[in-house]
Amino acid sequence: MVEQLPSILDASADPPTLFDGTTRLYVTYTCPYAQRTWIARNFKGLQEKIKLVPIDLQNRPTWYQEKVYHENKVPALEHNNEVRGESLDLIQYIDENFEGPKLLPEDPIKQEFATELLIYSDTLNKVNLSKITSKGDTLDEVDAAYDKLEEALAKFDGPFFLGEFSLVRI
Repeated sequence: MVEQLPSILDASADPPTLFDGTTRLYVTYTCPYAQRTWIARNFKGLQEKIKLVPIDLQNRPTWYQEKVYHENKVPALEHNNEVRGESLDLIQYIDENFEGPKLLPEDPIKQEFATELLIYSDTLNKVNLSKITSKGDTLDEVDAAYDKLEEALAKFDGPFFLGEFSLVRI
């Protein structure tokens, strides 16, 4: 089944009826952080339980910051009369609070390694950004970051980190 994606809400859009019991995932379709949570939602089969609400970050509605998420960024999840943010936290929240396939392996060793890799993902993002924006030579830093990823991939058998599809892959 192909999901019909809702229209993007901009500054002219009215807000949804907030805190009415509907679980909403506020995203921007092109944001990689929002895509993490969107992938987790879809992997767990929650398309009917978590409604996508796409926001235009270039022309965002004022009600988004005022009424939904004061941080004024995506992703954000409206669930149980609360709004939460930060993609890595949201992936874990979705995994722990909704049915569907688990995004963390049962093995405690793999769970511990998953935590290490999730923490490392911020470092990797910073290294990549510095390479893109730097006028200097950052090749050694980038090589070291990707060497660490190669080591992580080789730690367990299989095509994914931890040897299986998990929230680390997302």
